[in-house]
Amino acid sequence: MTRERKEECHRKVTEFIVKGLQPFSTVESPWFREMVAALNPRYQPPSRDMLSTTLIPAWYAVERERVQAELEETEHVALTCDGWTSVAQDHYITVTVHFAKGGQLQERVLHTKAVYEAQTGEFLAEEIRHIMAEFNIQGKVVALTVDNAANMRVAARMLKVVKIGCFAHSLNLAAQKVYTEPTVSNWAARIRAVVVWLRKASLAKPVMKEKQRLLDLPQHAMVLDVRTRWNTLYLIIERFVEQYSVIQAASLDPRLRRSMERDRLQRISDQDFRHAEEFVRVMRILYTSTLCVSSERTPACGQILPILQKLEGHFKVQDADSTFTAAIKKRVWDDLSKRYTDENIRMFLEEATSLDPRFKTKIMDAAVWSRLEEKACGENSGQHALEIGVDKEDQLDEGMEEEEEDEEAASMENTTYTAVTTSHSASDSALGELFAKEDLALKTIQAVPLLDRSEKARKELKLYRALPAELTSTHPAEWWWERRGTFPILFDLASNYTCVQASSTPAEWIFSTAGDTLSQEKACLAPEKADMIIFLKKNC
Repeated sequence: MTRERKEECHRKVTEFIVKGLQPFSTVESPWFREMVAALNPRYQPPSRDMLSTTLIPAWYAVERERVQAELEETEHVALTCDGWTSVAQDHYITVTVHFAKGGQLQERVLHTKAVYEAQTGEFLAEEIRHIMAEFNIQGKVVALTVDNAANMRVAARMLKVVKIGCFAHSLNLAAQKVYTEPTVSNWAARIRAVVVWLRKASLAKPVMKEKQRLLDLPQHAMVLDVRTRWNTLYLIIERFVEQYSVIQAASLDPRLRRSMERDRLQRISDQDFRHAEEFVRVMRILYTSTLCVSSERTPACGQILPILQKLEGHFKVQDADSTFTAAIKKRVWDDLSKRYTDENIRMFLEEATSLDPRFKTKIMDAAVWSRLEEKACGENSGQHALEIGVDKEDQLDEGMEEEEEDEEAASMENTTYTAVTTSHSASDSALGELFAKEDLALKTIQAVPLLDRSEKARKELKLYRALPAELTSTHPAEWWWERRGTFPILFDLASNYTCVQASSTPAEWIFSTAGDTLSQEKACLAPEKADMIIFLKKNC
């Protein structure tokens, strides 16, 4: 077997272990080696030690350089960060980076680091700062999306970046407020008790399947709510409403009735069912909103305020609402109304929404558009003023040098255009000297757009606002990339917002991979090896 062929086989074995999250010991198991020998008797698979100390680190080094090169070409990035605990009770933080490349939002896992100290804001800020320095993105981070913990707020403040609270987490916190309403909690407890009993009773499952077939209903199992999991109260009530007739029929079945009476299980009343219907009707929009910002791989922050506006209208208490519905609405909106009230965060989200072609019509405040105009004009006018200033200094030097040599150059310097004077040094071509006046006129014409960049920015903003809003299926980063020729200034400005995430779920998506990486069988895996495997699994 040639060396190249052997290295290729090693790479494939390494990919199999990393991508499949297999234990390193797999390569030394007799069944694996028998399989490899049957496929290619001349190939000798790597040992567990070689895999751990040579092959995986070498692959990681190559891919890390590739990610560093990607980020080197990017001007604006956003981060998400979250913490989690392994089965061995080791604490980790995961940092992901998000950026636009060719109109497509890209996501990369930067690090999954073990934490052995108290996770204070100062400590987290230092850890994130080290990660930013390693990938050379210190001056490129525009925002950090994290959960609503106090230490994350402190970390963002110390890093001097905009902190966006995870919108999905905020929605879940608001949904959990219904547990604090006595009427709702007592009602939910009765339904939960019935669901728990049906899940535990040995005969409940076959009886319910029989009733589901007779009533032609979906053969779904009952679900339980877990307060730490998002939307589980809504899901248990939604399933209860769907299977209510099955539950009623099963509770009257002689095979279950006696057991229910013996266990003194409180029966569900029609009033409980009506409350369940109201609950589903009221809370469905919160569940859908959570899906909007947690199911997508790259939920843009420009959709936070439009969703909040819709939720505000939905959770406003109406005169026709029942006491039960009004109590739910009040609890939820009292919590949501306190979110994103910080002035700087609010301004950032308003600007992000304005530059999101799907929701720009939601921003009616003229002050927001004025801020965008100032930023569009300011970023460019400052730059071009600098360019023009340099040109004037160069022109002054050239004029002083040639004042004694060429009277024509001095007369040109006194024109109203203050253009670059024509040089008559020996290095200039004869053709250039012959057509000096024509070249000067062209340079003057080409200089005019530089002087009017602020006006161009205003025209771009006016044209952008005149365009109709896009469908919600449109992704803002792709939309701006396709129109970067029409809106060059606004495209640069929008790049500061389109990469910012609405929720920290991209970091939380890593938890499932991390959980499989550090499962019971691999709980002793060294943290640095776990970091490499997660990096390679998610980025390659």
